[in-house]
This record gives sequence, structure tokens and C-alpha cells, in this order.
Amino acid sequence: EFFEDKPIGLALPDTMELKVMQTEPTLQKATASAVMKPATLETGLVVQVPPFVNTGDRIKVDTSEARYVQRVE
Repeated sequence: EFFEDKPIGLALPDTMELKVMQTEPTLQKATASAVMKPATLETGLVVQVPPFVNTGDRIKVDTSEARYVQRVE
């Protein structure tokens, strides 16, 4: 949205696909549990992700809640 040629509002999509820039490696046994771990995305946002998500993966994020939705193949 604009007012006098200046942006005053922004509508984000419901989800965005973003690259995981950094997350800790997971021990083999931890992948069977429901424990989440922090991951820093290319925008600087930190979200909790499942143990199988690795640095370099692309994930889908819910923009309204800033939460992990799924890994993108």
C-alpha cells in the first residue's frame, strides 16, 4: 500500500521458502524424537526445526507465526 508515493503497508505471502544458513548437527538417536532445534535462515530469522533439517536445506515458513512448515525438496 502507498500513500503519496511512499509505502505504508506490506502484505506478506502466507508462506515463504527460505534457506537454512546455520543449524547444529543432530546426533543419530535424536532424529527419532520430537525435539526441535534452532535454525538461522537467510533473512536472519531463527525458527525451531525438526532434527532432520540441515544447514543448506530450504524450508517453508509460515510468515504469520514465523514457524517451520516443511522441508522443500
